Amino acid sequence: MLPTLVSIAFLQWLALVTPGANVLLVSQLAASGSRRGALCAGLGVSFVAVSWALLALLGVNALFATLPQMRLALQVVGGSYLCYVAVRLWRSGTPDSSSKLPELSPLAAFRLGFVTNVLNPKSALFFGSVFATALPESPGVGLQSAAVLLVMVNALVWHTFLAFAFSAPSVQSSYAKHRKTLTRIAGAGVGTFGLRLAITAAAELRAKLSAA
Repeated sequence: MLPTLVSIAFLQWLALVTPGANVLLVSQLAASGSRRGALCAGLGVSFVAVSWALLALLGVNALFATLPQMRLALQVVGGSYLCYVAVRLWRSGTPDSSSKLPELSPLAAFRLGFVTNVLNPKSALFFGSVFATALPESPGVGLQSAAVLLVMVNALVWHTFLAFAFSAPSVQSSYAKHRKTLTRIAGAGVGTFGLRLAITAAAELRAKLSAA
């Protein structure tokens, strides 16, 4: 169980620390002086992350129950998608973080974080790819529950950290300075993991089809 959870945590943290819409939203709210709003927005983002994880997990399990051989095919697709994400991360530029977001009520901030993440189809694809590639063929209820709990804890910890850290202008300036480097490190990590999974799964799938 531990190696599987470590793999899931590794990929999720690479995605979490990579600058994107969710990071930009929470950091800008915090930098604008709305730490409470940033915390509520982070809660909304985390709620959607857990929802995507649950849906991905249920979808993958149902697919594997009816079509067991599709697991390897999905591993190839998942690994390829992670490579695509890696290329996009490597090529991505530095987003403009100079604008300030208006003061929001806790409910409005939560809703903003929720909508920002739920309208991002990459979130659903990411968790589907991660679970398809990291989970064993027949994961137990304990492992599935631990994986979802891990996703929730990681998301809450990261977005809470952002809400507090980006309240300090010096921290925001330092993060923005090294944002391009962090993005490329994350892209290299995701790409290496995805390429290895895609190649391994493709070879195993080819062997199974030849033996059939």
